Amino acid sequence: MKEEESAGIPRLMVSAPGKSSGKTTLAIGIAANLSASGWLVNSFKKGPDYIDPAWHRMATGNECYNLDPWMMGADGCRSSFIRHSGISEASLSLIEGNHGLHDGMSLDGSDSTAGLAELLQAPVLLVVDGHDAGRGVAATVMGMQAMQPLANIVGVVLNRVRSERQADKQRRAIEHYCKIPVLGSIPVDRSLSIPERHLGLTTVAEIGKAGEFIRNAAVTVAGCCDMEAITRLFFSAPYMAPRLACCPRQRTTAPKATIGVFRDRAFSFYYPDNLEALEQHGAELVFIDSLAAAELPAIDALYIGGGFPESFFLGLTANRSLMEGVRSAAEAGMPLYAECGGLIYLSSSVSYHGESFPMAGVLPFDIGFTERPAGHGYLELESTADSLWFQKGERVKAHEFHYSSTTAIAGAPEWQFAVRRGKGTTGRSDGFIQRNVFASYAHIHASAQPGWAPAFVSAAAAYRSAAA
Repeated sequence: MKEEESAGIPRLMVSAPGKSSGKTTLAIGIAANLSASGWLVNSFKKGPDYIDPAWHRMATGNECYNLDPWMMGADGCRSSFIRHSGISEASLSLIEGNHGLHDGMSLDGSDSTAGLAELLQAPVLLVVDGHDAGRGVAATVMGMQAMQPLANIVGVVLNRVRSERQADKQRRAIEHYCKIPVLGSIPVDRSLSIPERHLGLTTVAEIGKAGEFIRNAAVTVAGCCDMEAITRLFFSAPYMAPRLACCPRQRTTAPKATIGVFRDRAFSFYYPDNLEALEQHGAELVFIDSLAAAELPAIDALYIGGGFPESFFLGLTANRSLMEGVRSAAEAGMPLYAECGGLIYLSSSVSYHGESFPMAGVLPFDIGFTERPAGHGYLELESTADSLWFQKGERVKAHEFHYSSTTAIAGAPEWQFAVRRGKGTTGRSDGFIQRNVFASYAHIHASAQPGWAPAFVSAAAAYRSAAA
């Protein structure tokens, strides 16, 4: 039996004892090297992150999918992983963890990176920041090995080491006490650190030389790590069937409606599963550049996701014709779904760094920014009304991370959700609904909310029929 066949889905998890240890740099360096060697790399990111997957996508040329046990559940994560893992003999599945290996919300660690590795039976390559450590780094690795859920740590890469002598001391200690190989030692190199901002790493769109960074990471990983040994780790995973028992999702052949999607430097936060779910339920997606498009194209609904619109307020507000077109579409009853950055775009005005910017004016409130997060983490919401989007009593698990909040609300708007955990828009409510407009700080995942995509497409199709 060939090595590729024995694993079913060859897979490897990249994790670390804590955040900001160099996981993403190592993961994209490995991915870029594998891709250049002819492997089809299917990449995944644990957690609700939007930024790291964009780096993976650039490194591999393939989409990167999120696996979030808290939002999606164990079955949702496993199904998504199998569905999006290639079944050819030349495909490998690479998963990047988030935070530390054992960090998570649950005491038992089931929603941690270690819990996901256990769920997927994925071997773990641990990247350890060895900058200020000596032989004691072995104690850190031993702790990672011993804590529940038990992760199958099969190798270590040392990162940010200051000298060959320091690296050798750490390597000998880890291999002696932990009984696993050290497969690489990456020296301190500031050029290999992706700049961070309040949401984590800086986005691909904000770094003009993102491609150059990935190439440098690939060269460094190839020169400092044993890529042949790392490649073999993928095949150390237990057999996992490369196909689900049920048929994979099929797209509807004839589009029921056309949904416009703002997708550009200002609005780039979309789970690929969400876009694919819309297509699979009959939507044709048309991508719109909110900074360049003078008007909306012929569409039946509009989806405005998250991002960093605050970095582009001058350009967004200068494009008044598009904002006016969005407002007119909302007044005409076109379904508009906006989350986080999209909510900001639809607001009346925004105050940011002492300046005020007029926005689309669809929502009856203003937005202000703060130095500290106004909402950060997972959201639990309960629908208190029936709408185009959600049914009364529906429970929603989502994620929020925003430095903005409402500063003035006119009238008595209707809200979709009562907030059971998190901040949302007001602290008690989230999901503004009016006519066919929905705007929220919540980022939802289609796998966690299977009714969202068909409801969105049905609303768009109904609008198309009414306008015909």
